[in-house]
Amino acid sequence: MLREHVESGEVTFGVNYSMLDFKNNKPKKLDLVICTPTAGWDESKPKRSMEDFAEKHAVVLNDIERAGLRDLPAFHEDAVGAVRLALEAKACMTAHQKSLPRLHDELSSSHHTIHGASDSAVAVGLVMVNVATEFRSTIKNNFPLSALPPKISTHKQPRAARLVLKKVSQLPRRTKPGEDGFDAFGVIVVNCKNDGSPIELIAEDPAPAAGTNFHYDQLIHRAAQAYESRFGSR
Repeated sequence: MLREHVESGEVTFGVNYSMLDFKNNKPKKLDLVICTPTAGWDESKPKRSMEDFAEKHAVVLNDIERAGLRDLPAFHEDAVGAVRLALEAKACMTAHQKSLPRLHDELSSSHHTIHGASDSAVAVGLVMVNVATEFRSTIKNNFPLSALPPKISTHKQPRAARLVLKKVSQLPRRTKPGEDGFDAFGVIVVNCKNDGSPIELIAEDPAPAAGTNFHYDQLIHRAAQAYESRFGSR
């Protein structure tokens, strides 16, 4: 259904969109929104596509994945009208336990903002958790690494990652409009040392298992199902 709406031009997208909570009159910037287009785009700026963003951020794709991206209907950003789906993505890469209160609060405020603006909008949350035992923080290493050895943070794993998973599992989820919480929520686990070595996507424990609520595939399924049920008849 979403693909059909993209092909027909019924929906477009916005990145880093400041969404206004109508109920509480509070704005919050959301990472990605899928929305109806409206007037007001600055014509001096190009309307970037999803493929443009993949190239800009050097997203690593194999030949099959790149072909799959190019096979999707053209999808370009535009001035944001009515938001139908909004995504907030967060990462917890180091100092896991210290980060928990802020992580929880930022995610909570996201679904409150989305549904404060439109109860029918699909609120999606995604968290990336690092399971590496060592990490080079950009904050701790804010100096020329050619002059000094890097400062390496260490993590007790998988305990640190499990603390994050436990905390985000306490976020409310909802199954229909009118309730409180995210409509779809997922967690991906990576092994990232941030030292230039390859980043590994983790599928085994402590990552959510396939078929469980927080697995990425379930996030996509729930988001698509909620979108279709709310906007499929329009």
